[in-house]
Amino acid sequence: MTAEDFLDGQILLIDKPLKWSSFQAVNKLKYILKRKYDLPKKFKIGHAGTLDPLATGLLIICTGKFTKRITEIQGQAKEYTGTFTIGATTPSYDLETEVDATFPTGHVTPELIQETVKQFLGEIDQKPPVFSAIKKDGKRLYEHARAGEEVEIASRKTTINEFEISRIELPEIDFRVTCSKGTYIRSLAFDFGKALNSGAYLSVLRRTKIGDYSVENGVTPENFEKLVSEPEPERRTDEVN
Repeated sequence: MTAEDFLDGQILLIDKPLKWSSFQAVNKLKYILKRKYDLPKKFKIGHAGTLDPLATGLLIICTGKFTKRITEIQGQAKEYTGTFTIGATTPSYDLETEVDATFPTGHVTPELIQETVKQFLGEIDQKPPVFSAIKKDGKRLYEHARAGEEVEIASRKTTINEFEISRIELPEIDFRVTCSKGTYIRSLAFDFGKALNSGAYLSVLRRTKIGDYSVENGVTPENFEKLVSEPEPERRTDEVN
């Protein structure tokens, strides 16, 4: 590829590692591309849909003129796989914060789990986690939460198209979900625990698809750097007699 290819626009499928922020991933690719191709200082690059640092998986990064497609890509359905841990909750609904309450799980059976799944199919009302980047009164919700400030969070409509349970080994429940833009899987974990008359938090999350884009076709930032660093193969011209 050439500098012009990235300036004209590319869609890069990155498999984001655990504990990396989406911002870190974008900056890493920007550094790699600018160093390799001597791109201009104001080279455009951005991601189509944030992934939390504790999540792994598909992060779509657009370059050049294709940054105009970010909103379109963000609006597509997403697929996630992961694990709920039953019997406890955390303030962040995931492993970012410590367990703040525990709940009984003796009544939770595979039958109850499968029956509860049905409550979350289709359009549902969902409150975003207090530890999220949504703004309230000019501040991110996580800023309010870390300052110990209580804020009222309005629920919003979201759609769960598919919700499958793939493994039950309590306290862990593995799942696969396809959902609309704006769905918080952390909130789904919390609400699922409540619906079981217990508690739950998200302990593993991986984004596997956005629209027709799949993480199976993605590369880690480390492997992307190796690919970019490889010399371009020489073009062979065979003589025809």
